[in-house]
Amino acid sequence: MALPTYPNVLAMIGNTPLMAVHRLDTGPCELFLKLENQNPGGSIKDRVGLYLIEAAERSGQLAPGATLIEATAGNTGLGLALVAAQKGYRLLLVIPDKMSQEKIFHLKAMGAEVQMTRSDVSKGHPEYYRDLAERLARETPGAYFVNQFGNPANARAHAETTAPEIWEQMGQRVDAIVCGAGTGGTIAGLSQYFARTAPQVELILADPVGSGLASFATSGRLPEAMTPWLVEGIGGDTVPPVADFSRVRQALSIPDAEAFRTCRELLAREGIIAGTSTGTLLAAALRYCRAQRTPRRVVTFVCDSGNKYLSKVYNDYWMLDQGFLEREQFGDLRDLIARRHTEHAAVTVNATETVMAAYRRMKLYDVSQVPVMQDGRIVGIVDEEDILLEVVGNPAHFAEPVTRAMSSNLVTVPVDAPITQLLEIFRRGMVAIVMHDAEFQGLITRIDLLNWLRRRQ
Repeated sequence: MALPTYPNVLAMIGNTPLMAVHRLDTGPCELFLKLENQNPGGSIKDRVGLYLIEAAERSGQLAPGATLIEATAGNTGLGLALVAAQKGYRLLLVIPDKMSQEKIFHLKAMGAEVQMTRSDVSKGHPEYYRDLAERLARETPGAYFVNQFGNPANARAHAETTAPEIWEQMGQRVDAIVCGAGTGGTIAGLSQYFARTAPQVELILADPVGSGLASFATSGRLPEAMTPWLVEGIGGDTVPPVADFSRVRQALSIPDAEAFRTCRELLAREGIIAGTSTGTLLAAALRYCRAQRTPRRVVTFVCDSGNKYLSKVYNDYWMLDQGFLEREQFGDLRDLIARRHTEHAAVTVNATETVMAAYRRMKLYDVSQVPVMQDGRIVGIVDEEDILLEVVGNPAHFAEPVTRAMSSNLVTVPVDAPITQLLEIFRRGMVAIVMHDAEFQGLITRIDLLNWLRRRQ
C-alpha cells in the first residue's frame, strides 16, 4: 500500500497512531495510548493551534501579517508557532518561568517572540501570564488575542478530530478515557463528542496535586488553598471558560514525583519518550485500570514528546535535586554531593589535559569549577576565575596544561564535618572538597547545600 504524501506540514496534523500498552501493569484492563507526540509540532496542541488560527481567519479577525498574542505554558505556543510561521503571522507568547528550556529554544527557532513572567502568582496579579498576555494584546495596535482558555475553537478541535479518531481506532469499543485539563479544551471536546455519540464512555480527569481542577470537577468548587506543581501544561488555580467537567466520572490527583517517575517508566518499559503531563495522565490511567474488577478498554494520551524535557524529567541530577529519585544515603556530607565521584558522576579533568578541555567541560555540564585529577587523586581545582585570569591577556593559554591555571591550595573537609564548616568555606568564595579515607568523594557548592536544605523541608 502506498504511503500518503502531504501538500504541507499543516496537513500532517492529526490522525495520530493508537498504541496498546503491553509491559506496564494495567490490572484487568486494556490500556491504549493516543500518540499525540507524533504530530509535526510534537504535541496534541498542534490541533488547537490550527483550529484557533483558522477560526480567526474565517471570522475576518486576522489581517495578513497580523500579530497574534497568547499566554501559554508550552505546547499551545508551539502549535501556534508552527501554524503562524506557515501562514506568515507574527507571534508573541507570554510564558510562565517554569517552562522547560527546550520548549523555549523550540519556540524561538520557529520565529516566536517569548516574554517570560512569573509562575508563582495567580489570576489578578499583574505578572500572571494570562492577564499579562491579555493586557499586551490591548496595548498592541492591531494585535489579536488568541485566548485559548476562552476560545470555543479550542474544544471544537478535539470534538471534530481527536474524539472521532479515538472512536474509530478503537473499533467503537471504549469504556473510559483519561485526560488532563489545562485550557480545558480536550476534556470539553471529548465531552461534546461522546455525549452524542457514546454517552456510556466515562471521562476520567487526571490532575496534578496542588491544582484545583480535580476538586472542581467532583465538587463544583475550587479548594481554598492551592500549591505550585512542576508538571507543565495541565492543572490550574482557576476554571478555564472553555472547560466542561460535567461528564467527568472520577478525578485522580497525581503528585509530581509519581508523574515524573511514570514518564521514565514509560520510556524504559514501552519505549515512548513523553512529556511530564503524560506522566500525570498515565499514572492516573494505571491507577484507574488497576482498581477495576472487570476488564475495560481505556485510552489516555501521550500529550507531547519528552525531547522537550531532557533537562528535567530525564536528567538524573535534576530529579535528585527535586527529591524524585532515591539513592544511597550515608547520613553525612556525601548526601549533599550532587555528582559523586564514587559513582563516576563527578565532572573532572585530567592533569594532562589543557585549559581548553576544562573550559569546554564546564560549558558542557554547566558547572563553575572542575577538580583536576592525577592517578586517581585530586591534585587541584580550576574554576572560571582561574581560567579567565590565565587567558585574558593571552588567549593562547587555552592550549596550555590545565595545571598552569589550577589552584593547588585545596580546602578539603571530611565526610563527617558539620554544615557550619561548609559555610566557612563558602564565605571565603570557595567550594568544599569532600574526602573520605584520603579518597575524593565530590564537591559541595552553595546550590548543593540549598538543594539539600529544601529537600529536608
